[in-house]
Amino acid sequence: MTEDFSLKEKRYNRLITIVSIAIPLVVALLFGYKIPNAKPLSFLPPIYASINGLTAILLIAAIIAIKNGRQLIHRRLMMINIVLSALFLVMYVAYHMTSETTIFGGEGPIKFVYYFILMTHIVLSISVIPLVLITYSKVYLDDFESHRQWAKYTFPIWLYVAITGVLVYVMISPYYPY
Repeated sequence: MTEDFSLKEKRYNRLITIVSIAIPLVVALLFGYKIPNAKPLSFLPPIYASINGLTAILLIAAIIAIKNGRQLIHRRLMMINIVLSALFLVMYVAYHMTSETTIFGGEGPIKFVYYFILMTHIVLSISVIPLVLITYSKVYLDDFESHRQWAKYTFPIWLYVAITGVLVYVMISPYYPY
């Protein structure tokens, strides 16, 4: 590895660390803030759940593309997934800044299933941020072997987060106040 590569990698890693800490902190802060007199954006949950579903589909399509040697398609699909994830985050925060938290109303074992899915979804959605950024940075560093190694961990976690995002929505949607 050259010094230039090492310097670039250090810069990327510093930026990845900052972004990976800042995003959850900003989301947590904004999640707790309610915009005074704002009309609830109750139309957003099905949209951002659909974005999660589309992300899951496109992640699978991207894996199929790369396994078939279609690097350009893979790269474009992964970029779309990053944009979709950012859109999801903006909509999710906007909804929670204008709406009260919805409490899951299920009883019995389904309640434990819901909270297990929700908790793993939240924890892994935070951990997937640096994983995606590191995996993506390896492409810019032309370190495709490291990219493949990181992707082995990033892909299943990101896919799980996308799928469980849809499941959480489907399970809580009957309890929304609208």
